[in-house]
Amino acid sequence: VQLVESGGGFVQPGGSLRLSCAVSGVNLDYYSIGWFRQAPGKEREGVSCISRSSGRKFYAGSVRDRFTISIDTAKRTVYLQMNSLKPEDTAVYYCAARNTSPITSTWSQESDYNYWGQGTLVTVSS
Repeated sequence: VQLVESGGGFVQPGGSLRLSCAVSGVNLDYYSIGWFRQAPGKEREGVSCISRSSGRKFYAGSVRDRFTISIDTAKRTVYLQMNSLKPEDTAVYYCAARNTSPITSTWSQESDYNYWGQGTLVTVSS
């Protein structure tokens, strides 16, 4: 199983980035993919999650209406489109896979995720 993030970088406030998570070794019909982030000096937090089997998407309140998660099953890639970026979005972003169906109260629980990528750094600064 391998999850590889890409697309991080430096962007000014108000800008956009699209992160990609290339997934191999798991069946996306049965695994959900989540995005997490860890800012300097802070704990890792859930950002978003997508379940292809249920069609559900979940977002943290801090990114709702700015970030959009999507999946391209043909490319086996999950995307996180990030718009209107703020300095507080600066963090290392990780994608992770879980084989249990996420629900509103559990989608951001790290312990429910079986596999993790290595992370990609997003820096938002003027």
